[in-house]
Amino acid sequence: MTSLWTAAAIPDESEPTPTSRYEGVVDPGERFDVAVVGAGITGLATAIMLVQGGMRVVVLEAERVAALASGLNTGKASVLQGAMLQRIRSTHSARVVRGYADANLDGQRWIAEFCEHHGVPVSVETAYSYARSDSGLRTVDREVEAAIEAGLPAERVDALDVPFPFSGAVALPGQLGLDPYRLVVAMARTFVAEGGVLLEGMRVQHVHADRPVELQTPRGVVRADVAVVATGAPTLLRGLYWAKTSHNRSYLTSYRIPEELADVLPSGLFISVDSPTRSVRTTPDPESGVPDAAPPVLLVGGNGHPVGRIPSNEERVLDLVDWTGRFFPGAELTHRWAAQDYTSANLVPFVGRMPRGRGRIWTATGYAKWGLTNGAAAAIRISEEILGVPWMQRRSWIRVLGTRVSAPADLGRGAAENAQIAAELTAGYARAQRHPAPARKPAEGEGVVVSRGGVPYGVSTVDGVTCAVRAVCTHLGGPLTWNDAEHTWDCPLHASRFTATGTRIEGPAVRDLHRERRGD
Repeated sequence: MTSLWTAAAIPDESEPTPTSRYEGVVDPGERFDVAVVGAGITGLATAIMLVQGGMRVVVLEAERVAALASGLNTGKASVLQGAMLQRIRSTHSARVVRGYADANLDGQRWIAEFCEHHGVPVSVETAYSYARSDSGLRTVDREVEAAIEAGLPAERVDALDVPFPFSGAVALPGQLGLDPYRLVVAMARTFVAEGGVLLEGMRVQHVHADRPVELQTPRGVVRADVAVVATGAPTLLRGLYWAKTSHNRSYLTSYRIPEELADVLPSGLFISVDSPTRSVRTTPDPESGVPDAAPPVLLVGGNGHPVGRIPSNEERVLDLVDWTGRFFPGAELTHRWAAQDYTSANLVPFVGRMPRGRGRIWTATGYAKWGLTNGAAAAIRISEEILGVPWMQRRSWIRVLGTRVSAPADLGRGAAENAQIAAELTAGYARAQRHPAPARKPAEGEGVVVSRGGVPYGVSTVDGVTCAVRAVCTHLGGPLTWNDAEHTWDCPLHASRFTATGTRIEGPAVRDLHRERRGD
């Protein structure tokens, strides 16, 4: 599965790589002021702010810049986020909701200013959180109330001329649509130009909170006074963030629209407040080669689910394609892809110093799929703390969100998620026991889990190659399931994902799967 954004990003050989230096091994004597783990929106925004503040900063990225959620999302930098404001308001004070909105506004402003100064195209649009049917109108009304209470100029809309089911919406003007991959790559180039060091292909396996902090990688140890872990799901056991967040994987599809149907394309950034989720927007075709006159491309997303907990991922993708065909006849599918994110138990992102990090390790997670504005806001907060801005001089939302407490309902969400994790652990091993090894050779694109001596093994065939891996997550031992849309092994416990051959892709796991064998 390849995203529209990355498919269009053909490197220009005349331009320097965004990596300023990659030698494979870091000089053992070298020491940085700050080491940032992860080259996504949070990590690079933090790194830019810190290097502009006069610090020596290194960014370590396990794969490549914008490889995961930061470069694979819908490209909506919006403060209106479906039904998020009312969800937070249901268990938090109006002051916390306003703090959350203000944080996202600051993150949005930072993105807008960066894009303006660095030539990243942005469209200013109205965002709509809409009801697909009358049953969702009460949710729309509550979101209007929460948005207005938070100080946002939101309005209730009863009708719009759109081709898909629409019963009403809350509207917020002045939101941003952009190409997230292009944004993050521009951020990487800016960071390097400012004097930062960016190392791709450097997977951080552990962080020791000593003085200095030591970050262990397969290619050596990186040392810094402090570290920022900005990896979506924190890859360290300290803090137990994997037990305080829930995970979700959702899908995106892109379409070319016949010229005669261009008038039916909706104007704005749409996301439904009722299920199944439908996210709809248009964007200039990044593959057209004519940026000033590019035809519009339709983006349709949704159908999210907890990672590894459904029978077929492919069915979710095909359902999006079918829905688009019904309401946009003639739409031609061009790309399909997926991304995942994490939601904190109290619905407000976790940002700040990591527990048991001796005050030297910061982290940010739990953006609930709204990582562009939340990620930039997290960078603002973390950079102010590291740069030593006095508490009373920090932005008011930082003080508000930094002192909130969890409500009983927040704890209940966390307990429910962990109960589900326990059930998935038991069920996964039970399923494997029902299929003892040896397994038949799977057909192309298929994967099966079998039991060998009580241990689950996953056997798959991808691109004509059949191989077996130990289907036990290297994070906390969860039994893996096969993702038939992306041909990966996914963990239903805490959302770590691995390729068919066992290479770690994302999630809290840091080690690859044990590979048993490989055949034709």
